[in-house]
Amino acid sequence: MPRLTVAGKTAEWSADTRLVNAIEDMGIHIGHRCGGKARCTTCRVTFISGEPDTMTAAEYEKLKERGLLGEYRLSCQILCTHDMEVEAVMTLENQEGWTDTGPRPTDTVEPAAEWFPKSTFGA
Repeated sequence: MPRLTVAGKTAEWSADTRLVNAIEDMGIHIGHRCGGKARCTTCRVTFISGEPDTMTAAEYEKLKERGLLGEYRLSCQILCTHDMEVEAVMTLENQEGWTDTGPRPTDTVEPAAEWFPKSTFGA
């Protein structure tokens, strides 16, 4: 099973687990203010290792729109298909005024996901 490391914690996850949910289930209060629908970018992560070579069109469009393409990835659009180490950027602890992280994302990537090689987008 793939291993995820975040904030010094490591756990194994099935390959169909959304990265945002795995991070949260590891006790990291990562943001997901839009409920994991690639609309808000509060679930952004930086990759220390294991960055996927693919991304969804929704992730690409939102990162491009916000000027974040190439700097961050959206954990709501990534599955734990292989070993990776990430850093959660926006958490309950570091965001002033947050009282929660948002509604828990569903187990299935939304909007309906189709992954493309990052090179498709020039990313």
